[in-house]
Amino acid sequence: QVQLVESGGGLVQPGGSLRLSCAASGFTLDYYAIGWFRQAPGKEREGVSCISSSDGSTYYADSVKGRFTISRDNAKNTVYLQMNSLKPEDTAVYYCEANPRDWPVHTMCVIMGLTGSWGKGTQVTVSS
Repeated sequence: QVQLVESGGGLVQPGGSLRLSCAASGFTLDYYAIGWFRQAPGKEREGVSCISSSDGSTYYADSVKGRFTISRDNAKNTVYLQMNSLKPEDTAVYYCEANPRDWPVHTMCVIMGLTGSWGKGTQVTVSS
């Protein structure tokens, strides 16, 4: 069965850190662009960060630049999102998505956002 499973969310105080994991089963992540997306209550889903399959190029939304880092560990078939300096506005359900095309990373982020088949996600709550 082909699936992505998100984990690592939780409750954290403003300024804290979390590392989210996106683990793949049934396929190899090496050949896929991967994206992290989030959806806060009452808001549309937005692209947070994406990483390409070929050259490892990355894209970050302006709201998370300098605070979040996306990375992939192909040996573990997992993609991570390291989130530092968390803010209350980062509160959302975070989802990951994969796509096998090798187009520019921002384009891939847009495509995945439009075509994703979303899993359960992982809840991130930033609150004091």
